[in-house]
Amino acid sequence: HEREHDREISELSAKHSEEMEKLRAELKEEQRHLLDELRQQMKATHRAEHEQAQLQSQTLHSLELEALRLTLNNMHTSQLELTQSNLRKEKETALMELREMLNDKRAQEVAILQSRHQLELEKIREQYLKEKEDL
Repeated sequence: HEREHDREISELSAKHSEEMEKLRAELKEEQRHLLDELRQQMKATHRAEHEQAQLQSQTLHSLELEALRLTLNNMHTSQLELTQSNLRKEKETALMELREMLNDKRAQEVAILQSRHQLELEKIREQYLKEKEDL
């Protein structure tokens, strides 16, 4: 009876060991499966975050480029306005100088003409006086 009991205990122990080994294998397989799923989810999450970061980076880059373009456009417009203003001032200055030069030249010509007129008038007077004396 004792041997029978020992044999039953041995059988139960072996059966228990088999079942424990089977449960361990199932548990390991389930753990491996869950770990694979977790890895896939992490990869998908990482990929999505990477794509979102790239999109945000591209959007930010586009906004920066647009801001730079607008700034450059404003600077170009300001430069053109400044150049236009400078050219207008230069033109006005050149016109004033030309007007002054023409006025000076006209004054000189008037003075020369007056001088010639005076000389001719004196010649005519002298000629008149000479003709008067001759008469």
